[in-house]
This record gives sequence, C-alpha cells and structure tokens, in this order.
Amino acid sequence: MTMTALGILPGTAEGPIISSDEALSFWGGIDPATGGIIDVHHPLHGRVITGCVLMMPTTRGSCTGSGVLLDLMLSGRGPAALIFSEPEDVATLGALIAAEMFGKNLPVLRLSEDAFQAVAARKSCRITAGLIAAGDLTIAVPAPAASSLELTKQDRAILDGRDGVACAQAMRIICAMAAQQGAERLVDVTQAHIDGCIYASPANLTFAERMAEMGAKVKIPTTMNAISVDHDNWRRQGVPPVFGGPAQRLADAYVAMGCRPTFTCSPYLLDSAPGLGEAVAWAESNAVIYANSVLGARTAKHPDFLDLCIALTARAPLSGVYLDQHRKARRIIEVELPDTVDDAFWPLVGYLAGKSSPDRVPLLRGLSAARPDPDALKALCAAFGTTSAAPMLHVEGVTPEADQIAEDADHCRISRAEMEDGWRMLNEGPEEVELVALGSPHASLSECRELADRLEGRQVVIPTILTTGRGTIAQASAEGTLAKLEASGVTVIPDLCWCSISEPVFPVRTRCVMTNSGKYAHYGPGLSGRALRFGSLAQCIQVALTGTAPKTLPEWLR
Repeated sequence: MTMTALGILPGTAEGPIISSDEALSFWGGIDPATGGIIDVHHPLHGRVITGCVLMMPTTRGSCTGSGVLLDLMLSGRGPAALIFSEPEDVATLGALIAAEMFGKNLPVLRLSEDAFQAVAARKSCRITAGLIAAGDLTIAVPAPAASSLELTKQDRAILDGRDGVACAQAMRIICAMAAQQGAERLVDVTQAHIDGCIYASPANLTFAERMAEMGAKVKIPTTMNAISVDHDNWRRQGVPPVFGGPAQRLADAYVAMGCRPTFTCSPYLLDSAPGLGEAVAWAESNAVIYANSVLGARTAKHPDFLDLCIALTARAPLSGVYLDQHRKARRIIEVELPDTVDDAFWPLVGYLAGKSSPDRVPLLRGLSAARPDPDALKALCAAFGTTSAAPMLHVEGVTPEADQIAEDADHCRISRAEMEDGWRMLNEGPEEVELVALGSPHASLSECRELADRLEGRQVVIPTILTTGRGTIAQASAEGTLAKLEASGVTVIPDLCWCSISEPVFPVRTRCVMTNSGKYAHYGPGLSGRALRFGSLAQCIQVALTGTAPKTLPEWLR
C-alpha cells in the first residue's frame, strides 16, 4: 500500500500519540481548563491531550470546538499536533486562528487511512518540515498544493484593505480555509448566525474584542446564538462576576459589531429563517443540520470565528454542502419504526443515526408514517449532530431533498434492539432526580404550550428549568403561556441554553438531571459532572412532579 500524507497547517512537533477511530467534539468533549477528555461516551474519556499528538478521523459535534482549541493553544494546554484521516474544519480553523492572529503554530496533518492506522499503532511520533517519523516508520508530508482559489475584484479589494483591517484579516482567514477545503472560489451568502458568542473559553472573548477593536462590522444580517448567561439578569441570579462579566462582554462585543442580539440556538424559529436553496453562513451544529435538512437552505458547518469572518465579508468558501454533489445521501439507514412512538423517539433515532453515519450524509428510511413535525425534526437534527460530523441528513418522504441519493450509497439498519441499547446508554443515572432540564435546543412556542397544557396547573416538586429564545418568551408571555408555566413552578430562562448553563443557575446540589434532549443527554455528564436520565416530555413532567424516574423502557420499546 502507498501511504500518503498532506500538511494542512505547518509546524514541528514531537510527542506521545493518543489515537481513536472515533471522532470527538472539542467543545463538550475536552475541558479547556485541564486538557482532559470529558466526553463520558468517548473511548478516550479521562485522557489528557496536552503535549500529545492527537489522532482521530475528524471532529464531530459543536462548531465551538475551534474556540476550545484556540484556548488550549493560548494557555499552553494544547496538543502537540493534530492528525486526521478525513477532511476537518473546526479544529483546523482554531489552529489557523492561533497561528494567524496569535503566532501559535500547531501542525495539522491529514493521512491516508493506511498511513493513519500505521502511525496510530506507534507510541510516539515526530513531525518536521516535510516528514512524519513514528518508530521505524517515516512518511513524506508534502505541503498543500498552491491554492487555485479564484478571487473576484471585490475579494481582492477586501484583501488589500479597502474595507478596513478587520475585513482584510477576515478575508485572509476565509481564503486559507477555502484552500484547505479545496474550494475553487467563494460564494455570496445572504445572512449569518454566530456561534462564537458562547463563552466557552477566554479565547472566544480575546478573538471577539480584538476584531471589534480593529473596527469589524458585519456586512449582512447576522443573528446570534445562545450566550453563556442571561444577559440582563445574571447578577441577580448569583452568577460570579468572574464568569458573568466576560460572558456579557463577549455578547456585547458581537452586538457592537452589528450582530442582532437574538441569543438563541434555534435561529430557524426566527422570522429571518432562510428558504429553500438560499446560501447562508450558519454556525451552531443543530442549526446547521436543521437549515440544510429541513429548510433546504445551504450552509457548511462553519466553525466559530469563521462565522464572523464570513459575516464581515458576505463571502464563504464554495465547498461541502454548498455544492449539489455533497448534499446527496451516501448511506441509507433503514429504521425499524415501532407501531406507536412518542417524542423521545426522534432524538434517540437521531443519536443512533449519527453513530451509524459518522462521516457522511444519510437518508433515514421508514419514518414518514410517524409524520414528524418541526419539533420532532428539531430534536432529530440536534441529536444527530452530537454523534456525526455530517452537516445534514435526509428523511424519506419528509425533507425536501430526500430524493438526492448517491449512486454508490451503502445501506445499514437501526433495529429496535439497537434503540433499546441506546436508551439504556443515555439512562445510566439513578432513579432519584433533582433537576429537569428542558429546551436544548431552545424550546419552540409549541413546545412551551405543550408543557403548560400537560402540567395542567400542577406544581413541580424539583427545579424544572426551560431555556428558550427571547422572541419565544415574548410570544408565550403575550398569550398567557408563560404565566401558566411560572404558576406551575417552571423557571423560564432566556439567552443561554443547557449546553452553556453554569452554577448557580444550574442548581448546585443536583446529582442527577432528567432531560428530553438527546443532545444534552450526551453532553450533560461531561459538561455538568452530573448523571443524566433521558425520556419524553411526558416522562420529564412526571419526574418534575415526583422527583423519581423509574428505569423502565417506553411502551414503544417494550
């Protein structure tokens, strides 16, 4: 076999190898304060990546991983090098920002599958200019070919500083990413959604304030993801100023750059949601997957920081699922549909579909008879994004491009037995529960109504917190739904969501959390340090009223 390698970002490094055949999300998977892997569902859980050569096929999950990697680099806790076997954008962008703006170089390589496995079998390796050496193995690492990126006169004018130093910096970063993605040109986009406003690490604030100081102003309508605090109320909620202050400053920096303070991880619920075929630039994994899959819009899963660069220039690399050929399903997943299902079915199937298709766009077959509504599809897409690197999926008979199937698409199946195994894996926590977590991604108005209607005025006996967007809260307030929820003891919080919530908003004495979110059921143990239970909204309500979650399968799995 001919083993090949490609240098994506230059640099020299040496260190012990940590490798896995399973992708990992840097955000929610690695603690930037320690460099330790905190994803309890990942084979490398508990390992520390600092100073190591980290090898994996690609990354998955959150777009915020670029900010985590940047913070690891700035704090000296980063890996010595990154080696992938598939195309990867999120960590690569973090490494690019570290080099471009902060002078911190991190080698990033891409190896052929046989080379990847050969290097991963060694204990350590050394990377130099043009070479990787691991034990008795040496592989030439040619630099990337000269970029064939075709720029317009407008693109070149931005690069030359016509629109200011911030835009010029942004265009350099976009061009560098386009080159490593193999894009031949850039594409106009009509809107952006910023994910980098989450205070995942101090590096997010450092980047945003530096761009703001350089005079950055967005050129297209730009919405903002959930942030890390309730912007107007965090002091009253007891959030320590050492965290709340920087988190608010981060949000304010993006607002100062012209972003709309929507503060929601469900931008597809806004009146500005894009239409079929519209090219946009969204970050936030669940939103990207929903936009591509359900709305039929077109956006790559843009990493944090690249989202702002694109918003400043209205230009994105024309690659990935912006192009027709990359939107086709390359794996057909036959799903065994139980006779009757509840709302927990959709995040569970999304979670398992991501595991079954970690590196390619799938078509889910067999689900149309269950008639998934937008809330079901929201849950499906969010859970899929935690376990797959793919930026979209198709559901036969449901989503608008489900007829787009590659000729070489392969097949697999999700059986009822696999659903049972997945259910048990997401329900490892005890029966006694101290907190119910709803709204990950942010709850829609219909979900708020359903929660209020099902509670029927009954009082919750344990903290029950619903996170949702400002716009949804305003609608719920106007129609009386918010008053019903609060009368039952439900706390409704804007601006932040469960993937960015912190103590004391997250009740300190909690030992086990109940959620209806497949996304939070996966990330929650690593992010919060608590055990998780997962189930339907009806089960969550029953737990909220009793504090107990019996370990029984749902009826549709029995």
